[in-house]
Amino acid sequence: MPDIGWIMKMAFRDFRKNISRLLLFVSSIVVGIAALVAISSFGENLTNDINNQAKELLGADLVLENNRPLGDQPIDSIAIETASEVNFASMVAFPQTGASRLTQVRALEGAFPFYGLLETIPASGDKDFRSGGKKALVEKTLMAQFGAEVGGEIKVGNLEFIIAGELQSVPGQTGITATVAPAVYIPMEYLEETGLVQYGSRVNYNRYYQFAPGTNVDELIKPFEDQWEIDRIDADTVEDQKRSTGRSFSNMSNFLSLVAFIALLLGCVGVASAVNVFVKEKLASVAVLRCLGVSSRDVLFIYLAEIKIMGLIGAILGAFFGTLLQYVLPSVFADFLPVEVSFGISWLSVGFGVITGLFVSVLFALLPLLKVRNVSPMATLRPEIANATLLRDPLRWLVILAILAFIWGFSFYLLDRVDFAFGFTGFVVLAFGVLWGVAQAIIWAVRKFLPISFSYPLRQSLANLYRPNNQTVSLIATIGLGTAMISTLFFLQNQLLEEARFADKEDQPNMLLFDIQTAQLQDVKEKIEQRDLPIMQEVPIVTMHLAAINGIDKQANEELPEEEDYSRWIYNREFRVTYRDTLISSETLAKGVLSPVGARGDSVFVSFEKGFAEGNGLKIGDEIEFNVQGRPIKTYIGSFREVKFNQVSTNFLVLFPSGVLEQAPKFHVLITKTKNDRESADVQADIVRTFPNISVINLGTIVATLEEILGKISFVIQFMAFFSIATGILVLISSLIISKYQRMRESILLRTLGASSAIVSRINTLEYFFLGSLASMSGILLSFGATWLLSKFVFNITFRGAWAEALVLYVAITALTIVLGWLNGRKIINQPPMEILRGN
Repeated sequence: MPDIGWIMKMAFRDFRKNISRLLLFVSSIVVGIAALVAISSFGENLTNDINNQAKELLGADLVLENNRPLGDQPIDSIAIETASEVNFASMVAFPQTGASRLTQVRALEGAFPFYGLLETIPASGDKDFRSGGKKALVEKTLMAQFGAEVGGEIKVGNLEFIIAGELQSVPGQTGITATVAPAVYIPMEYLEETGLVQYGSRVNYNRYYQFAPGTNVDELIKPFEDQWEIDRIDADTVEDQKRSTGRSFSNMSNFLSLVAFIALLLGCVGVASAVNVFVKEKLASVAVLRCLGVSSRDVLFIYLAEIKIMGLIGAILGAFFGTLLQYVLPSVFADFLPVEVSFGISWLSVGFGVITGLFVSVLFALLPLLKVRNVSPMATLRPEIANATLLRDPLRWLVILAILAFIWGFSFYLLDRVDFAFGFTGFVVLAFGVLWGVAQAIIWAVRKFLPISFSYPLRQSLANLYRPNNQTVSLIATIGLGTAMISTLFFLQNQLLEEARFADKEDQPNMLLFDIQTAQLQDVKEKIEQRDLPIMQEVPIVTMHLAAINGIDKQANEELPEEEDYSRWIYNREFRVTYRDTLISSETLAKGVLSPVGARGDSVFVSFEKGFAEGNGLKIGDEIEFNVQGRPIKTYIGSFREVKFNQVSTNFLVLFPSGVLEQAPKFHVLITKTKNDRESADVQADIVRTFPNISVINLGTIVATLEEILGKISFVIQFMAFFSIATGILVLISSLIISKYQRMRESILLRTLGASSAIVSRINTLEYFFLGSLASMSGILLSFGATWLLSKFVFNITFRGAWAEALVLYVAITALTIVLGWLNGRKIINQPPMEILRGN
């Protein structure tokens, strides 16, 4: 049995002597633990608030929704209060300026929300809106965009409304939602007069219910659910809201925790690197202890006790800072949250962070620490035999397996999916493996091909990349991965924005007009042509539902075994289709042939989008029966198309041949291209003024909105990526300072041999330049690879290198490395060798 008292005494004595160096070891894990504790605490508080505010999120006890009028429902008589809403996308205009924009118009009747408020400025705005008259509540983003003021006017369809209040928040709505589709509330009694609800309009009908306190709503609605499913009525209760919202933000919290976990893993690499240097410097002391009869096991326990103390301190500090950090997170994520998050210390998260920090400190420190077991007493005379090779030590391989198991287990705990856990573990191993391989390749290349013709400072600085106690591998791994994360974000954001800037491309349209009734079509075309604008596409659109697949209707489908039935969703969705006998530029034929009417007898052959069809188990030749406004039409799948939905065009999941739907009720879409923003605004104002039911999408505005949304999303990701960068910088600082004493001996030797301070300074500066350059370039190259893969296989867009951003990141990280290295070594360089030797 080891003497625990003696081991702790020896550990405490060594700890006092090396406290400054070991504190740097602590700093490597503080940021990662802080991020984990902050995200975990934030997630717990958010979950509690979602559960507590679920009624306010829904605004009612039950919401029924359909794209057709709901009519009388059997549950109406049970509710103590009901309210109704009709919502749809439509243009609104501000008469004072003539400006217009596509918004979400909500016609409201009743006291909704029953829980929570429609918060307005002034506070009396909601009450004023409900007091009667032509009054509207307008989303704050819309008010700000067009400089509108309370008391001003807004035109919705044929009517002008007085703005009674600036809408600050709506139950269940986030800042992102308001950015994409700002809302305008009007009284239901004026909906018909606006003239906006016509055939083809995408209209949703909501009915809100409030029941007596204590009512079990989920049990109450069970008798009606089957009929609602037949009628395609969606029912949401408070419990449904809790589950869906909680699931969404649980996924977000887990994603953020994974990002924080990556920062922690970077810190763990720093721990292993710091302990590796620390152990190398202690090998002589270990050999002396072995000569005095101390067993290798007791020596290991001495240093392991020091690591545990430091790991515990680091974990506690990380938990403390993480608890403080959670007060910042609600502001960072404000645009994504539907509730106001409360603050509170989550002791479960704190305990989890402390235990995790202590565990990873010991686990990753063991990898270099285990080599002290192989130090023999002879190492006092022959130091070179003290080193042990990793490949020959089974215990160190066991530690590596334990590290991999920990990464997999932790990711499985966060993601709750075995395949996702393996995927994340594989990503971590691949990223570290690539960066480790790059570092080893650089070390090998420098060692083998270093030209003798280089100047001495340049040769010496390059040789330092593979000298004993070099930090090349650890710095490239940590700084490189942190750089890869932040640069992948920048590159991908630029890719998406570049792809979205279709309005500036000469061959792409930039204005869509939809909800055009057949009687209006010719007049609208004339207005566009009078301005010498091209009509690039004129598309009829027919609305229908899917009635049966291969003779199996919705009811029969419900009775089939799960492995044989079709997706319930495909029967419930509404299809908007067009008809033509040719493909357009955004489509390619993937399988089968386009068959005009009469080409294969009397049968009608339609074309489905390939991914949609295969995802729902549909095959070429399947019989599909559609319900077109009450009239059944039997068709067969004749082909599959691949559709580029990211291209500006009228893209459809289902394409009919000409000669079938011409007489069906329909509306039309026109696509054109204006020369500039001024002309776009004039066309939009003219169309909306003459035909208020027609909606106009200015794609330039869509790009601006997309940029705003991507900006908000990228800020959140940058905030999380900061933890990885901060950890990498701390590892850089600790690596430089921990190796300070090794560098001190090298500098003394160079100075003793006659090298000037300037020569030593140049050697160190060049070494830091190479380290910073290699680390940043490795990360940037890794991010280029990641961006290419995401562009090709996830977003299906053309890869473009963000060279300017890459250059900025390269210069910034390299300069930071040089500055930190210079600050670390300036004291050594500027002092005489004898003074340093006496002080040492």
